[in-house]
Amino acid sequence: MRPLPPQHDHARAVALFQAATIASLVLASALLGATAKAETSTIGRTWPIAEPDALAEIEARTTRLPSDMRAQFGPRSRWSAMKAASLAPATVNRTRNVVPFYTLDTEIRLPDGKVLYPRGFTFNPLDYVTLPQRLVVVRPRDLAWALQTARLTDFILLAAGDARDEDAITLSERTGRPIFILEERVKQRLGLTVAPVVVRQQGKRLELTEVRLDRRGNRKDATTTPASERRPQP
Repeated sequence: MRPLPPQHDHARAVALFQAATIASLVLASALLGATAKAETSTIGRTWPIAEPDALAEIEARTTRLPSDMRAQFGPRSRWSAMKAASLAPATVNRTRNVVPFYTLDTEIRLPDGKVLYPRGFTFNPLDYVTLPQRLVVVRPRDLAWALQTARLTDFILLAAGDARDEDAITLSERTGRPIFILEERVKQRLGLTVAPVVVRQQGKRLELTEVRLDRRGNRKDATTTPASERRPQP
């Protein structure tokens, strides 16, 4: 055989060196994998957990509580959190619009200290958010009408009733429908004065539909418009 030219010998040497390098890397990775599998992967010092288990601590404290908390807090009708805002019964059927303007009671600043919105700034929240569901506001005695009128996505808000009326929690448990309490701030924000009333968003305004019910809880179809809201006849 004829001997290979010098350049061919150099290329052959480079190829053998690359093959040997790859083989050594594969072998080293296999050895490292076997070692990691055979030993633990703990790195550094470790200590046992000294904090008590949160669930166990809660369960331990629960066992020390009275079996019946009602005797300590009294009836729900006396709870301050169960106090609903009061509304007069609607005497006429009417629809009116309200713009729920809000005025900032404090200024809002950026991280650099620059005032973004000053105190007293007034805006319409409906310019930025949407009310996807209706609000059906009733007194306890008209709850049956609300359950028939409200859609599944609507919120039922309970205004204050008589002393003998059941609270919102009891009515929710009995009807199987979530019932919320009408807070005084919500009443003021929405401009509510009477109940039943259905609140829904119409553009940048809130449409309030006030409904007059008879003693049986049925809607009276007669609609009376206050003199201040009557339009002159053409």
